[in-house]
Amino acid sequence: MSDCCFHCGEPMPAGERRTVQVNGEPRPVCCAGCEAVANLIAGNGLEDFYRYRTAPSSRPDPGADSDEWYAYDRQGLLEEISQDLGDEREAIFALEGITCAACAWLIERVLAPLPGVTDVQVNPATGRLLLRWRPAETGLSIVLRRLAEIGYRAHPVEAGETVPAALREKRAMLRRLAVAGLGMMQVMMYAVGLYAGAIHADMDPDIHRFLRLVSLLVATPVVVYAGAPFFRGALRDLRNRRPGMDVPVALAIGGAYGASVWNTLIGHGEVYFDSATMFVFFLTVARALEMAARHRAGRASLALARTLPATALRIGAGDGGERVGLAELMPGDRVRVRTGETVPADGTILRGRGGLDESLITGEFQPVTRGPGDGVLAGSVNRTGVLEVRVDRVGRQTLVSSIAGLLERAQTERPRLARLADRVASAFVSVVLVATAIIAGIWWWHRPDMAFEIALAVLVATCPCALSLATPTGLVAATSAMARRGLLVARTDALEVLARVDRVVLDKTGTLTTGEPALRGVETNDRLTRERALALAAALEAHSEHPIARAFVTDTAPLAVTAVSVEAGAGVIGEIEGRRYRLGRADWALGTAASYAPDGVILGDDTGLLATFTVHDPVREEGADAVEALHRRGITTEVLSGDTPSAVSEAAAAVGAGGWRARMRPDDKLARLRARQERGERVAMVGDGINDAPVLAGADVSVAMGRGSALARNSADMVLMREDLHGLVDAVDGARRTIRIIRQNLVWAAAYNLTALPLAATGVLTPWMAAIGMSASSLVVVANALRAGHGGRDDRGLAGAEAVSGARASAGTITAGQP
Repeated sequence: MSDCCFHCGEPMPAGERRTVQVNGEPRPVCCAGCEAVANLIAGNGLEDFYRYRTAPSSRPDPGADSDEWYAYDRQGLLEEISQDLGDEREAIFALEGITCAACAWLIERVLAPLPGVTDVQVNPATGRLLLRWRPAETGLSIVLRRLAEIGYRAHPVEAGETVPAALREKRAMLRRLAVAGLGMMQVMMYAVGLYAGAIHADMDPDIHRFLRLVSLLVATPVVVYAGAPFFRGALRDLRNRRPGMDVPVALAIGGAYGASVWNTLIGHGEVYFDSATMFVFFLTVARALEMAARHRAGRASLALARTLPATALRIGAGDGGERVGLAELMPGDRVRVRTGETVPADGTILRGRGGLDESLITGEFQPVTRGPGDGVLAGSVNRTGVLEVRVDRVGRQTLVSSIAGLLERAQTERPRLARLADRVASAFVSVVLVATAIIAGIWWWHRPDMAFEIALAVLVATCPCALSLATPTGLVAATSAMARRGLLVARTDALEVLARVDRVVLDKTGTLTTGEPALRGVETNDRLTRERALALAAALEAHSEHPIARAFVTDTAPLAVTAVSVEAGAGVIGEIEGRRYRLGRADWALGTAASYAPDGVILGDDTGLLATFTVHDPVREEGADAVEALHRRGITTEVLSGDTPSAVSEAAAAVGAGGWRARMRPDDKLARLRARQERGERVAMVGDGINDAPVLAGADVSVAMGRGSALARNSADMVLMREDLHGLVDAVDGARRTIRIIRQNLVWAAAYNLTALPLAATGVLTPWMAAIGMSASSLVVVANALRAGHGGRDDRGLAGAEAVSGARASAGTITAGQP
């Protein structure tokens, strides 16, 4: 008997003796799930599936409850994921577990006999299922449950999203590339015959004419179909009165093709079909590489957008819960997340403990243990245990939706370097067109028979394709690589600034520290018990997003707070049981002079001090290494915090920061930043709280911690999703590497164009040689730009000894209180 399961291919468990009859022979299976699926396939006469499949099948999911699919029969969810066709509905699903065409064949034959199912189409290449059914006869839950029983899980795709835009673009590009490549090779074969006939001068005129005619027939689809994007782009640029690189491309292709057609029809003169098709092919290859780089960056955003489940198990008091669509969840609802399930919304664990895989969000694949009171993020996968979670944020308010929005903004933004390159390319095109006209005129006066060929070579050789591709391709590759390492670039302009930063300002709580504070001590006066003080503080901090609020989470029901207000950098004020309380910084909470400022978080009311809370927030383990790495790169560091002097000095000393300042309000931090900038320093700010939003917005470049407040994330240029300050060092290295590569590309592109222009103008470069040179230049630029997506952390070799010693010396001169 085989050592592997006949259905899923996994090793047989020790002592397992399950078998199924397939095509009259006993076959080993590893579990009850595979046994049930194999019996279902064999029992329905579908044994041919095993004969034609090219890979083992997916193991059925035994953990799916019978009620898991009921939510798909709810009208709200049906309307969200499917289209109404009268008495029928149509929906598109992404299939999980499909491996080959045999899987598609099996799915179609299993689902088609179900009552009410009118159409089933599976595309094995895209893993999409098109389903049309009559809900009155068969619920969608029955169809999806049947799919799960045979090992395929279906995830709904929003109505109208049958083929993603990226996939359509890729298919169109592949078609154009195939037409251009095959056409070019065929025309080149005919061109060899024409060149040979011209050299030996003994070719039969009929054969010569025949080769020209078939070259025309083959070149026409290449120019008309594969070259269509260049002509459309040129028309768009001309309508906007802003010549781009498509203008000389279209003129070169159209001129070469038009002159060749005319000379073929009249029977004499040169033909340039080989040059035209070669130009189209090589330029299409360059654009295909640029498209691939863009799509790699877009996949991160697409994965984030589709990470949430379609349903959730909502539970009430004393019931087993019901499956509902994600859109039906509201803040305050309780949901149960079982092993293997995805957390449907941002929330707080009420009961249970489990290991959560947050890799899609943070890039860290090691599961993180979470328990009661801990926050959980939508899109995290519960690997162990069963959790009861209170929903805090849903829909666009969740962190994963916020991240997706930041990625989309970054991918649609035109960075300053790219805009500059476009302006240079546009001006260069105008110069090239004028120069081409002058050169053609000179050659027309000197040798009219060479004028057109020289003008064509000049247009092709000097096309600024490489110049236009140099910047965006490098930025796309870099931002995509950073996203894979847990650093989201929300504004691509920030990379250029980050590469030249010479000072990093760090917030303390949640940035230098873990952001998981714990109460170290509570001191109260005679008017308040310790328990009452904690209850009041917890009720007030429940309305704050500051990391320190996590130290006041309790298991008891919170007190009701009205007229609540959060003052950034100061604290929280609210009314509880008819009495007004303040919790936060001492001078603010007590309304006393700044000279009276006891350490700790102060609870006070109109009568004065009620309680003092001492909070401990441990410094991040990697903080000292990350700060030292920044110093080695010639970057000085400083800590600005609203916390007490003792807490700030302790954290700054632990990580080796160059200087620190305490008890700083947001406007104080911003003023400090402005003063540094007025001295000519380029300042990066790293923070995570609401109070950091103004200074993040005012910095030359800003980085927000991923678990920080939504306002901080939206104010920042970059978001550090992985809770590791080494990511900041990686960001600096990546930015410097990217700008260096972009500069190399710009120098190469400019050098190529300046070299090619005189060679083409003097007739050294023929049109076909110019086409190869221009396309090769674009390919070199794209290939070099893709290097920005590689490379990792390297603390050595990036700064010379002088820069290192200079950074340490300058860091040592900064002390608290100095300007």
